[in-house]
Order: sequence, then C-alpha cells, then structure tokens
Amino acid sequence: MTTTYDNVDPAEVAKFNALASGWWDTEGQSKPLHEINPLRLRYIESRSPLKGQQAIDVGCGGGILTEALAKADAQATGIDMGETALKIARLHAMEAELTVNYEHITVEQKAEQSAAQFDV
Repeated sequence: MTTTYDNVDPAEVAKFNALASGWWDTEGQSKPLHEINPLRLRYIESRSPLKGQQAIDVGCGGGILTEALAKADAQATGIDMGETALKIARLHAMEAELTVNYEHITVEQKAEQSAAQFDV
C-alpha cells in the first residue's frame, strides 16, 4: 500500500539545496555542523555500536553524518528530499572512496519500503 505524505516543506528543501555547494566547506555556512558532527557520532556510538550495523541518516543533506557513520564501519544510508544536496553527498563519498547509499525518498516512504532494515 502506498500512502501520500505532506510532510515535505518545499521551501526547506529549496533552502538546503541552495546551501549544497558549501556542505563540505568546514569554514563556511556548514562550519557549525562540522564542529558538532564528532559529538553526534559519539552520542550515537554510546547508544549502539556501529560496526556492521545498518544505519540511516534521515535528512542527510550533503552527507556529513552519513560519511562519519560509514567511516565507523556501519552500512550507511542517507535519505533526503534535496536532490542537489544528494548529488553533493554522492560526489563527496565517491571522492572519499566510501560506500554509502543515498536515496531521494521521504522517511515515511523509506519506512514503508524497509521498516525493519535499519539497526541505528
């Protein structure tokens, strides 16, 4: 059964797509995100070991946390509604030689598609 969801705000998607080219600039607008990313990763690891786990990053943007999950040996998937941000994420993962799965899909659709697939 496929359900339609109205949880996506086009203005928010557009805002983050506009920021996409700067996602990986550690001194640009995404600097705070880069600075807190190690804290986010440590928090996640304190709750669940990541090695070999299926991890999902909902609203992954350019993939900053998603790549950190992959580097921690998780099978990382990032989902986002911003196609431009996902292009940046895919390119950066390829350049970093990381295996990361990125999908343009809502969290509701992903849950419907593969509800029990993720550990973290």
